[in-house]
Amino acid sequence: MSTRVYVPSSLGRLRAVLVSGGVGPVPLFAHCVTDALREALPDGGEEEWEYAALTAAAQESLALLEDDVPRRVVVVADVATVLPVSGAEGSLVELAEVIPLRMIAAVHVDTPGAVETVEAARTAWAAAVAGDDVALAAVDDCLDHELAWFATQEIGDVVDSGG
Repeated sequence: MSTRVYVPSSLGRLRAVLVSGGVGPVPLFAHCVTDALREALPDGGEEEWEYAALTAAAQESLALLEDDVPRRVVVVADVATVLPVSGAEGSLVELAEVIPLRMIAAVHVDTPGAVETVEAARTAWAAAVAGDDVALAAVDDCLDHELAWFATQEIGDVVDSGG
């Protein structure tokens, strides 16, 4: 049985996935539906929990955009094993193995209309992590933008077009 995971990424990292043939190196952190997530959203269902894990990965991808195109990227894959992260809440898990390209189910990427908001969030990320309320609001503004879905055969086109 496999587990669907959502791996925070960036366009540059996605390009590296195509070159190397997998998502890595390990340790690799991702998001998925966990017991903790189910407990945090007790009235949710599988779709809501999956969306919460995807959203957590999308927001976390902001930390990876330092010198990259301001677009959040999430790699969706099905893996055999996920490991709990000590002290983590919500959907965060660790992956002990590189995810081969063949295990990627899809990618989600911000649309061009989100670039300005993502740029502001990228700039505010460090302050947001430190608890600055204004920076947290800038990061949360990204939640107003849905990510576009792309099939695995479209990854090359996504990377070549800059998202």
